[in-house]
Amino acid sequence: MLRKLKPEFDFTLRHRGFQIHPDWPAEGMPAEQWRTDMDPKTREALWERIGAMGAAAGVEMKAPRTLANSMLALQAGEFATEAGVAEAFEERVFRAYFSEGLNIGKREVLLDLGVQVGLDRVALGEALDSGKYAMRIKNNGMSASQKGISGVPTFLIGDWPLVGAQSEDVMRRVLQRARDVLDASK
Repeated sequence: MLRKLKPEFDFTLRHRGFQIHPDWPAEGMPAEQWRTDMDPKTREALWERIGAMGAAAGVEMKAPRTLANSMLALQAGEFATEAGVAEAFEERVFRAYFSEGLNIGKREVLLDLGVQVGLDRVALGEALDSGKYAMRIKNNGMSASQKGISGVPTFLIGDWPLVGAQSEDVMRRVLQRARDVLDASK
Protein backbone atom coordinates (compact mmCIF):
# COMPACT_ATOMS: atom_id res chain seq x y z
CA MET A 1 0.00 0.00 0.00
CA LEU A 2 2.72 2.45 0.96
CA ARG A 3 4.60 1.80 -2.28
CA LYS A 4 1.57 3.00 -4.26
CA LEU A 5 1.93 6.42 -2.62
CA LYS A 6 5.61 6.94 -3.44
CA PRO A 7 5.02 8.99 -6.61
CA GLU A 8 2.60 11.27 -4.80
CA PHE A 9 4.84 11.93 -1.79
CA ASP A 10 8.40 11.30 -3.03
CA PHE A 11 9.82 9.38 -0.07
CA THR A 12 12.36 6.63 0.46
CA LEU A 13 11.10 3.30 1.68
CA ARG A 14 13.64 1.20 3.57
CA HIS A 15 12.71 -2.24 4.85
CA ARG A 16 14.29 -3.37 8.11
CA GLY A 17 13.29 -6.93 8.89
CA PHE A 18 13.53 -8.42 12.37
CA GLN A 19 12.26 -11.52 14.08
CA ILE A 20 9.20 -11.14 16.23
CA HIS A 21 9.37 -14.73 17.50
CA PRO A 22 13.02 -15.83 17.47
CA ASP A 23 12.09 -18.53 19.98
CA TRP A 24 10.00 -20.45 17.44
CA PRO A 25 11.76 -23.58 16.19
CA ALA A 26 13.71 -23.26 12.94
CA GLU A 27 11.40 -25.76 11.22
CA GLY A 28 8.30 -23.88 12.38
CA MET A 29 5.51 -25.26 14.52
CA PRO A 30 1.82 -26.05 14.25
CA ALA A 31 -0.18 -22.88 14.88
CA GLU A 32 -2.16 -24.46 17.70
CA GLN A 33 1.08 -24.86 19.70
CA TRP A 34 1.45 -21.08 20.00
CA ARG A 35 -0.20 -19.70 23.09
CA THR A 36 -1.80 -22.98 24.12
CA ASP A 37 -3.61 -21.07 26.87
CA MET A 38 -5.59 -19.17 24.22
CA ASP A 39 -9.18 -20.27 23.72
CA PRO A 40 -9.75 -21.51 20.13
CA LYS A 41 -12.55 -18.95 19.64
CA THR A 42 -10.21 -16.17 20.75
CA ARG A 43 -7.56 -17.43 18.31
CA GLU A 44 -10.15 -17.47 15.53
CA ALA A 45 -11.29 -13.94 16.41
CA LEU A 46 -7.67 -12.74 16.41
CA TRP A 47 -7.13 -14.04 12.89
CA GLU A 48 -10.43 -12.63 11.72
CA ARG A 49 -9.26 -9.23 12.96
CA ILE A 50 -5.86 -9.62 11.29
CA GLY A 51 -7.57 -10.73 8.09
CA ALA A 52 -9.90 -7.72 8.20
CA MET A 53 -6.97 -5.33 8.72
CA GLY A 54 -5.19 -6.93 5.78
CA ALA A 55 -8.32 -6.71 3.63
CA ALA A 56 -8.65 -3.02 4.48
CA ALA A 57 -5.10 -2.59 3.17
CA GLY A 58 -5.89 -4.69 0.09
CA VAL A 59 -3.98 -7.76 1.26
CA GLU A 60 -5.28 -11.31 1.73
CA MET A 61 -4.20 -12.81 5.06
CA LYS A 62 -5.23 -16.27 6.22
CA ALA A 63 -4.22 -17.88 9.47
CA PRO A 64 -1.16 -20.02 8.74
CA ARG A 65 -1.32 -23.67 9.81
CA THR A 66 2.42 -23.67 10.44
CA LEU A 67 4.01 -20.73 12.21
CA ALA A 68 7.33 -20.12 10.49
CA ASN A 69 10.54 -19.00 12.07
CA SER A 70 11.31 -15.98 9.90
CA MET A 71 15.11 -15.83 10.25
CA LEU A 72 15.92 -17.46 6.90
CA ALA A 73 13.20 -15.50 5.11
CA LEU A 74 14.53 -12.24 6.51
CA GLN A 75 18.06 -13.16 5.42
CA ALA A 76 16.76 -14.03 1.96
CA GLY A 77 15.07 -10.62 1.92
CA GLU A 78 18.43 -8.96 2.55
CA PHE A 79 19.89 -10.93 -0.34
CA ALA A 80 16.96 -9.84 -2.54
CA THR A 81 17.56 -6.22 -1.54
CA GLU A 82 21.17 -6.42 -2.67
CA ALA A 83 20.01 -8.06 -5.92
CA GLY A 84 17.54 -5.23 -6.56
CA VAL A 85 14.33 -7.28 -6.26
CA ALA A 86 13.41 -6.60 -2.65
CA GLU A 87 9.85 -5.47 -3.34
CA ALA A 88 9.00 -8.44 -5.56
CA PHE A 89 10.57 -10.89 -3.12
CA GLU A 90 8.83 -9.41 -0.06
CA GLU A 91 5.47 -9.55 -1.81
CA ARG A 92 6.07 -13.13 -2.97
CA VAL A 93 7.10 -14.33 0.51
CA PHE A 94 4.14 -12.57 2.12
CA ARG A 95 1.69 -14.16 -0.32
CA ALA A 96 3.34 -17.57 0.07
CA TYR A 97 2.95 -17.46 3.86
CA PHE A 98 -0.37 -15.71 4.40
CA SER A 99 -2.29 -16.78 1.30
CA GLU A 100 -0.75 -20.08 0.24
CA GLY A 101 0.19 -21.54 3.63
CA LEU A 102 3.83 -22.24 2.77
CA ASN A 103 6.45 -22.51 5.50
CA ILE A 104 8.77 -19.61 4.71
CA GLY A 105 11.19 -20.83 7.35
CA LYS A 106 12.29 -23.66 5.05
CA ARG A 107 15.34 -23.15 2.89
CA GLU A 108 13.93 -24.97 -0.16
CA VAL A 109 10.71 -22.93 -0.08
CA LEU A 110 12.73 -19.71 -0.02
CA LEU A 111 14.94 -20.88 -2.87
CA ASP A 112 11.84 -21.64 -4.96
CA LEU A 113 10.31 -18.26 -4.14
CA GLY A 114 13.58 -16.51 -4.92
CA VAL A 115 13.79 -18.11 -8.35
CA GLN A 116 10.22 -16.98 -9.04
CA VAL A 117 11.30 -13.34 -8.69
CA GLY A 118 14.54 -13.75 -10.62
CA LEU A 119 17.09 -14.57 -7.93
CA ASP A 120 19.89 -17.02 -8.61
CA ARG A 121 19.05 -20.20 -6.68
CA VAL A 122 22.66 -21.23 -6.04
CA ALA A 123 23.79 -17.77 -4.91
CA LEU A 124 20.77 -17.41 -2.62
CA GLY A 125 21.40 -20.87 -1.16
CA GLU A 126 25.04 -20.02 -0.49
CA ALA A 127 24.06 -16.76 1.20
CA LEU A 128 21.53 -18.56 3.42
CA ASP A 129 23.97 -21.34 4.28
CA SER A 130 26.68 -18.84 5.22
CA GLY A 131 24.49 -16.86 7.62
CA LYS A 132 25.88 -13.74 5.92
CA TYR A 133 22.88 -11.60 6.90
CA ALA A 134 22.05 -13.06 10.33
CA MET A 135 23.81 -10.35 12.33
CA ARG A 136 22.07 -7.62 10.32
CA ILE A 137 18.70 -9.14 11.22
CA LYS A 138 19.67 -9.35 14.90
CA ASN A 139 20.87 -5.72 14.85
CA ASN A 140 17.58 -4.65 13.25
CA GLY A 141 15.79 -6.39 16.11
CA MET A 142 17.84 -4.55 18.73
CA SER A 143 17.22 -1.23 17.00
CA ALA A 144 13.47 -1.92 16.82
CA SER A 145 13.41 -2.85 20.49
CA GLN A 146 15.20 0.38 21.43
CA LYS A 147 12.51 2.33 19.55
CA GLY A 148 9.72 0.41 21.28
CA ILE A 149 8.74 -1.45 18.10
CA SER A 150 7.52 -4.96 18.77
CA GLY A 151 5.15 -5.66 15.89
CA VAL A 152 5.04 -5.69 12.13
CA PRO A 153 4.41 -3.92 10.03
CA THR A 154 5.51 -0.74 11.74
CA PHE A 155 6.20 2.27 9.57
CA LEU A 156 8.38 5.09 10.83
CA ILE A 157 7.37 8.25 9.04
CA GLY A 158 9.87 10.73 10.32
CA ASP A 159 9.84 9.98 14.03
CA TRP A 160 6.21 8.87 14.04
CA PRO A 161 5.48 5.15 14.24
CA LEU A 162 2.44 3.81 12.43
CA VAL A 163 1.70 0.26 13.57
CA GLY A 164 -0.21 -2.38 11.64
CA ALA A 165 -1.59 -2.82 8.16
CA GLN A 166 -3.21 0.43 7.13
CA SER A 167 -5.55 1.46 4.35
CA GLU A 168 -4.32 3.66 1.54
CA ASP A 169 -6.43 6.51 2.94
CA VAL A 170 -4.80 6.30 6.39
CA MET A 171 -1.32 6.15 4.87
CA ARG A 172 -2.09 9.13 2.63
CA ARG A 173 -3.31 11.22 5.60
CA VAL A 174 -0.24 10.37 7.71
CA LEU A 175 2.13 11.15 4.85
CA GLN A 176 0.32 14.41 4.16
CA ARG A 177 0.58 15.36 7.84
CA ALA A 178 4.32 14.57 7.80
CA ARG A 179 4.79 16.64 4.65
CA ASP A 180 2.85 19.55 6.20
CA VAL A 181 5.07 19.45 9.30
CA LEU A 182 8.22 19.39 7.17
CA ASP A 183 6.97 22.26 5.01
CA ALA A 184 6.10 24.33 8.10
CA SER A 185 9.58 23.81 9.54
CA LYS A 186 11.32 25.24 6.44
